[in-house]
Amino acid sequence: MEHSLSVRASAERTVALVNALTGQGDTGTRPASPGSDPASVPHPASVPDPDAIARVLLAHGEPAPVELTVDDVAEMNAAAVRLREVFAAPGLAAAATALNRLLGGGAGPLRLSSHGGRTAWHPHLDSDDEAPWGEWLLGASCLALTVLLWDHQRPPGGLCASPACRNVFLTLGGGPPRRYCSRRCATRERVAAHRRAARTA
Repeated sequence: MEHSLSVRASAERTVALVNALTGQGDTGTRPASPGSDPASVPHPASVPDPDAIARVLLAHGEPAPVELTVDDVAEMNAAAVRLREVFAAPGLAAAATALNRLLGGGAGPLRLSSHGGRTAWHPHLDSDDEAPWGEWLLGASCLALTVLLWDHQRPPGGLCASPACRNVFLTLGGGPPRRYCSRRCATRERVAAHRRAARTA
């Protein structure tokens, strides 16, 4: 928690952590059932492996060493569950409402930190530089997603429409709204729809 990232890099880290912590992504995918509510959160059977979450943090610029306990990861998981509400929001106003709820009920006061002169000055929404990991994840993520929504005037991300995935993703470019987190998911669903159509023809 001693570095400053660009807004985009911080939001990309949020996506990676939310997917890893809530049973999606590379640390134990457990898809939501096909008929489930898109906003429902797939909970891992147990708390994700702290070393796996540390690897996600390191891959997104957190300086080594990253030492997480099971309790740290459980707190981060709780924050990730709440952050998924922003990605599940059906439109701009709903995403803003979800972020306002998180900002009002969980994020700390806006402050600037240079981590004792070790980084450039940058904003934080947690209580202090040694805030618990869950508090840090919620604050840093809310800050990045708020700026993206403000800057682009659109939801900062979404949930993959593939029932076999349900990963969260960012919406950074222009054009029509994205439905899938990746080309792979879009292709898989297109092929599945083609097969269903061929069976009923």
